[in-house]
Amino acid sequence: MTTKLSSSGLMGKSKMPTNDTAPPRLQATGILATAAMLALLYFGREVLVPVMLALFLGALLNPWVRFYLRLGLGHGFSVLLVMLATLAITLGMALVLGSQATHLARSLPQYQSTIHAKMQTLRGLTVDRFESMQGVLGRVIEPAAEPGNAKQAVSTVTATGPAVPTTNEPAAISSASLAVLSHLLTVAWVPLQTGGIVLVVLAFVLLEQESLRDRFIRLAGGTDLRATTMAINDAAERLSRFFISTFSVNAGVGVAIGIGLWLIGLPNALLWGALAAIFRFVPYVGVWLIAGLTMLFAAAVGPDWSLVVMTAILFATVELIVSQVIEPLLYGHTTGLSPLAVVVSAIFWSWLWGPVGLVMSTPLTLCLVAAGRHVKALDLLTILLGDAPALTMPQRLYQRALSGDAQEILDDARRYLKSRTFGAYCDAIVLPALQFGRTDLERGVIRAEQLRILRETIVTVIETLSGEGRTRSWRKRRPGVLNDANIGRQLRQRREETRGRWQGSLAVPAGSIVLCMSMGTPYDDLTTELLTRVLRGLNIDARHLALDDLQNFDDEPHPDLTPGAVALIYLVDTEAEAMRERVDVLAANMHQRIPEARIIAVCLPELLAPSTPDLSTCGHVDAVVGLLEEAAQYALPVARQTDAQEAA
Repeated sequence: MTTKLSSSGLMGKSKMPTNDTAPPRLQATGILATAAMLALLYFGREVLVPVMLALFLGALLNPWVRFYLRLGLGHGFSVLLVMLATLAITLGMALVLGSQATHLARSLPQYQSTIHAKMQTLRGLTVDRFESMQGVLGRVIEPAAEPGNAKQAVSTVTATGPAVPTTNEPAAISSASLAVLSHLLTVAWVPLQTGGIVLVVLAFVLLEQESLRDRFIRLAGGTDLRATTMAINDAAERLSRFFISTFSVNAGVGVAIGIGLWLIGLPNALLWGALAAIFRFVPYVGVWLIAGLTMLFAAAVGPDWSLVVMTAILFATVELIVSQVIEPLLYGHTTGLSPLAVVVSAIFWSWLWGPVGLVMSTPLTLCLVAAGRHVKALDLLTILLGDAPALTMPQRLYQRALSGDAQEILDDARRYLKSRTFGAYCDAIVLPALQFGRTDLERGVIRAEQLRILRETIVTVIETLSGEGRTRSWRKRRPGVLNDANIGRQLRQRREETRGRWQGSLAVPAGSIVLCMSMGTPYDDLTTELLTRVLRGLNIDARHLALDDLQNFDDEPHPDLTPGAVALIYLVDTEAEAMRERVDVLAANMHQRIPEARIIAVCLPELLAPSTPDLSTCGHVDAVVGLLEEAAQYALPVARQTDAQEAA
């Protein structure tokens, strides 16, 4: 029997594309383009902010336009109805909130005595106690005021006397009123100007929704309409879910806060409820800012601190229920943004565009992440800002194994094994992860120390998950043995330490043993050992053998061997070169030795590819599989037969 074997270290050959770094000129061009884009966003904010507000409002109101169109109304009339409704709702809310704010401002003087008493109480609890603690040390450090200077200051005030107004009192009052009116107009002009621009742009956005989309597709992806269309649809879907869920939840929070404040007796409850709904659009901190302002007002209104405490409990209870129960049930993580990305984007956009940027930070970042999912050049944004894992599970396992973090690998594995089998875990995670190590070893980029840590971590993980390492934890293992043997052989040797040379008794019921044969390479040995442990986890008497074990078995007497003990033989091969010939030769040999056993070929030449080689012309193989979990299905009849024999 001749087979072509390879011994290329821990892992065999594989191909992986190399990472070519971009030329310095392209890197400089990218940096300059990014800087130019940031400058455009910052210096053009006077124009961009109203336009972006109009676009987002257009995305929010466009479903209503389509609703009126389905009713048979014209496009222009539908847009007019939506604009009038939006304007009426906005003006109504402004009038109500303005009247509430005016009432609040007028009622503040009557709370002056309460505010003064509360401030004195707080001063007594904080500042006065601190000053009393200073004692003599404070008087020594702070220089005493000179009596001469104090007397000179008093005499100066006495000599000059109080300033007497020389202007006419009615004229001064009229001038002050004009100054206040001018100040109010100056303050209100910018919001009114921005609101007018937003309304005008919004009308044209709703009128030309389809045309704008077509122009953007032509501009952004004229050569790849499919990718651009998918990116736009993805962004529109995520924005729609975000706006609908956020508006619904925030409006509900505002109603709950308003009703709760009214029930506990806080004046202007409608105003504080509306402010809670508006401020909650600011990620994470908005609701707590308005909670602090409401608590300050409650302290000014109530004669004691009970109103403040009830206000704090109300905000904390409502926000806890909404953030931990209602929001996960409604939309969970549908925005696709990580919590850190939400905070960073809020800081970034508020720096660029001020308060408006703070409110729009989440939808703006959401659009960028949606674009990054479909545009290769923007993939960096999806990695940095998206909520999807940055590394796949095989990549995570390989990275943690290089770092020697077996516990974190085990934690991830146990979460995976709650709903999957150990065989599926090996197929989907362990073997692809080892493929990365196989490639790095082939390239020569793994140092000896990293290789030692990698081997030890993998051994620990496999032994722990398969459950075969616990019975041997008291045994003293040889130091440095992982440096002398590959992982598959090492794991098999540890089983032989407790179960004997042939990993168990040979006096067993007929048809109860399953042989897992390795083709000889280190990666074959490891894959065969994984298959053996998968089968043993199913209560199957699986034995791991290599090619040289056949000759050793023939050279030894075995008087206790049960005839017909082997029911199934697996031939594990992970090499693509001449696989058909290798497997067929060994299968013919095993048919001569054990003619009654079925032979299954487990062929994994490229673990990162789903296909397996065609072995249909191999006359000595009964079946070909490409997954360990699939291979285990052929051994289930053996397990049922063993269970029946044990029950009898």
